[in-house]
Amino acid sequence: MKFVYLLLILVIGGVTSSDAKSLRVYKHIDKEGIIHYSSKKPRNHHYKIINVKCPECGWKNKVNWQTTPLVTGKFDKEINAAAKKFTVAPSLIKAIIHAESSFKPDAQSSVGAQGLMQLMPATQKIYSVKNPFNPKQNIHAGTALMKHLLKTYNNNLSIALAAYNSGEGAVKKYNNTIPPYEETENYVRRVKILQKRYK
Repeated sequence: MKFVYLLLILVIGGVTSSDAKSLRVYKHIDKEGIIHYSSKKPRNHHYKIINVKCPECGWKNKVNWQTTPLVTGKFDKEINAAAKKFTVAPSLIKAIIHAESSFKPDAQSSVGAQGLMQLMPATQKIYSVKNPFNPKQNIHAGTALMKHLLKTYNNNLSIALAAYNSGEGAVKKYNNTIPPYEETENYVRRVKILQKRYK
């Protein structure tokens, strides 16, 4: 079976994930069977329009995380399998997915984070992710990363979440505390609220 390589090119033109509430994405398949995604209309007339909407995904939003509807019945099989393998609570995995992508497997940020748990290319390489938009691969790798961070920071959830958001380097820079970045501080609060609600 021919290997199909997914190439996602989103030329957002300055619109960041925190600003974009809706993005029109064009999907088409070239003669070699390669799937392409682009924010620009392709010359190929055989394409499909995908409207990506995620008002919750950006960290600058007015969502009330205490009352916003939870997402249920999506990717439960993949989440439970990853939770069992890495001994990470399913409620935490769901909270991260909700905070990162609002359960949209095709989500991509302007800085290159991809899929349900918004994996950066370097993380994908570490955890051998072939297709970051495949829910099983993405959830498996994201959960493996979270398990690593929990171990690294002695199961301190707040610090582990801060590292998931801003990177281990940023956490180390601030002596293994939550970096004083508004985005990271909001992210930690958001995930912890969602985890309690997903329990």
